[in-house]
Amino acid sequence: MDDVFKALADPSRRALLDSLNARNGQTLRELCAGQEMARQSVSKHLAVLEAANLVTTVWRGREKLHYLNAEPINAIADRWIDRYHRGRVHVLADLKTALEHHMNEFVYTTFIRTTPQRLWQALTDPAFTTRYWQVTFTTDWQPGSTMTWERLGVVMAHPEQVVLEAEPYRRLSYTFHTFTPEFAKSVDLDEDLRAQLAAEPRSKVTFDLERVGDLVKLTLVHDGFAPGSPLPDMVSQGWPHLLSDLKTLLETGRTMAEAAA
Repeated sequence: MDDVFKALADPSRRALLDSLNARNGQTLRELCAGQEMARQSVSKHLAVLEAANLVTTVWRGREKLHYLNAEPINAIADRWIDRYHRGRVHVLADLKTALEHHMNEFVYTTFIRTTPQRLWQALTDPAFTTRYWQVTFTTDWQPGSTMTWERLGVVMAHPEQVVLEAEPYRRLSYTFHTFTPEFAKSVDLDEDLRAQLAAEPRSKVTFDLERVGDLVKLTLVHDGFAPGSPLPDMVSQGWPHLLSDLKTLLETGRTMAEAAA
């Protein structure tokens, strides 16, 4: 985690993170406009932040958008938090919270010591998904095909639950599940909140897989949220833990819960 602390030590890089925290998904030009730095300096600082995995990028057409990434802070908080002074822990906790709350899109990147084939299997095969997610998908994983979600005995089926893209070992995208009364009851979700979420346009989830040496870079983008929706805040609490459990399973053979049992 030395790269993370080194990246955070520079006030100019912290200013770039502050800018992204205020408005996530900015281009280099937009980030330069808000800083008293030359374009070359901003580019160099972004490269350091990206190398530390504090910033991740997504191409949208010809534009390269920059996003805050919470994974390194989660790793510190979840795995090494007891090594640091209590005061520093509070700072990390505040930063972790800030990095996870983005209003329009949730973007999260993690590096997993596995293969693209194995990671694809972990994202689609019930033998894996039931272990770290408690979810089973029923679909043929072809674009346009419907998906049935089953979580702890609760079945969620809807014509709009569909596979959007499926390029094995590289990219997977699908619409998010339906907020049924049965699902809400299983997770103690308030009925008024459930009804609000059910009435909103359906969001979508995209996984991009990229081999980096003996690792796979996994980038999750959850977007398509309605303006003012509470869903971004909700999923920002769930995805980091879920992907951390996926990483643990692939790298150790056991989920965190199985290791603790």
